[in-house]
Amino acid sequence: MENTKLHGGVQKFGRFLSGMVMPNIGAFIAWGLITALFIPTGWTPNENLSTLVGPMITYLLPLLIGYTGGKMVSGARGGVLGAIATMGVVVGASIPMFIGAMIMGPIGGYVIKKFDELVDGKVPSGFEMLVNNFSAGIIGTLLALAAYLGIGPVVEALSTGLGSGVQAIVNIGLLPVASIFIEPAKILFLNNAINHGVLGPLGIEQVGTLGKSIFFLLETNPGPGLGILLAYWVFSKGSIKQSAPGAIIIHFLGGIHEIYFPYVLMQPKLLLAAIAGGASGVLTFVVTGAGLVATPSPGSIFALMAMAPKGGLFQVLAGVVVSTVVTFLVASVLIKKTDEDEEGFEAAKGKMVDLKGKKSSVVQTKSNDVEIRSDVNKIVVACDAGMGSSAMGASKLKSKVKKAGLNIEVINTAIEAIPKDTDIVITHEKLTDRAKSSAPNAQHISIDDFINTNVYDELVKRLAATGKTGYTPETEVQGEQNTALSKKNIKLGLKSVSKTEAIKMAGQLLVDGGYVDPEYIDAMLQREEDLTTYIGNGTAIPHGVSDAKERIHKTGISILQFPDGIDFGEGIAYLVIGIAGIGNEHLMILANLAEMLEEESKVEELRKTTDVDYMYKQFTRQ
Repeated sequence: MENTKLHGGVQKFGRFLSGMVMPNIGAFIAWGLITALFIPTGWTPNENLSTLVGPMITYLLPLLIGYTGGKMVSGARGGVLGAIATMGVVVGASIPMFIGAMIMGPIGGYVIKKFDELVDGKVPSGFEMLVNNFSAGIIGTLLALAAYLGIGPVVEALSTGLGSGVQAIVNIGLLPVASIFIEPAKILFLNNAINHGVLGPLGIEQVGTLGKSIFFLLETNPGPGLGILLAYWVFSKGSIKQSAPGAIIIHFLGGIHEIYFPYVLMQPKLLLAAIAGGASGVLTFVVTGAGLVATPSPGSIFALMAMAPKGGLFQVLAGVVVSTVVTFLVASVLIKKTDEDEEGFEAAKGKMVDLKGKKSSVVQTKSNDVEIRSDVNKIVVACDAGMGSSAMGASKLKSKVKKAGLNIEVINTAIEAIPKDTDIVITHEKLTDRAKSSAPNAQHISIDDFINTNVYDELVKRLAATGKTGYTPETEVQGEQNTALSKKNIKLGLKSVSKTEAIKMAGQLLVDGGYVDPEYIDAMLQREEDLTTYIGNGTAIPHGVSDAKERIHKTGISILQFPDGIDFGEGIAYLVIGIAGIGNEHLMILANLAEMLEEESKVEELRKTTDVDYMYKQFTRQ
């Protein structure tokens, strides 16, 4: 139990770091491009434009991280306090304060959040704005002063300690072990202090006697960073995976190593991969006698090749390759393990594993080991909007409940609309906290996929064991003409586009059909940003957030077929089904879809068909 709590704590901490860094990756890339292009040793040196580099890394990037960290804790107000607090630590140190920003940003948000809770309901009417503004100003001042006087000096001391550690290791001849200090120092954005303050002077002295120096390769080796970025590209998912190729170009070809540091900060355990790769590369450099004639700046592979002495290119490249491979292998294991734990990757593939007849840990784990009681009368499958993923999940569970002869009502709703008499709530693990707030008296089961999950089977099995039989069928709406889907809203053989464009196309069909207002498309994009609508087996069902229901005039569905697929981050979607639901008309269509998704051959037919009538019949059959 203790290990589980510790593991969960580490995961939560990693996700929090990721939340501060990922929204600002674009700013890191912009800074990396400007640096690679315009610094004196860049590809197109420009003394005037290169003045952007220093202020961006010293002020802009830490402030963005600090603001984001504060905002995560207490909204925009927390973001402002986080930025103010971060400014104190930025000015209080002579090196880039990324770690300080990650500390002070959330602290700023937390402090103002607690203050707001303390004065909630106690501010006289008409004085709210005055109290809000002056409280932010006063608290921000105190935080900035504390950061300036406290955090900055601590990080300065850390920099000095790491430099001294590298020097001591060099003095006793254990050069590969220096990676234990160098790689973490790089990730903490102390790379320039280590390289130019310690390794550079040592290298210059060695070149005077040997004509080359291995010290120029210790910090500038792009292998560890390349290995980590390649591992993210191959084994990660979503926006992180999509951003990795661009980061690889900037890091390996452009020589701006700082671009990969945030990727490690998101998962600090990847430091082990960087250290292993760095040490392997240094060992290769030592064995082959590699060295450079000067510091390669920026640390591009081209710069390393240019600084290699005559006859020494192979040795340099060998060390880079070895460090890349070792880092990639170690990072791959760590990233894949994280995907399984945090994103439920294996559970999402649960349809490929037959667990029937075996004790399942899925339901027990996801439901916090709750004991299913015998008086269950209503089960709700809930999602953010209550019109897409949950409708399909509820349809699938309802079918299983009916076949088991259980007298239990199964419905789907939005999170905020869960009925008070609900006994069991099933929702996505990322929405469980909201569901518990909405239905505090219900039992809650978390899943990571509304369709491809064994949870429904396990739940029905446990419910059946309670002896609650005698199922009474609901009165279902049948025989009505389905107006939610028209043939003109089925588009086949479309050329692949971006995920965003595909969602807009699905939404525009709903707009053109008079089902929704144009603003509903923005709500669909917001829903995708909050939580992917990819449901597996080549299908995505984009729909709006719950607040957008006022933008829906009538229930409507659009179906777009992309034979070559659309990358939805979690997988490739060949069918993109836009949904706007306010009644029950779309439930039959989604029930048919849920049934078809269980047959890969049927999905393949839908992916390849060129017959609109066939597609329409498959979705509207009763």
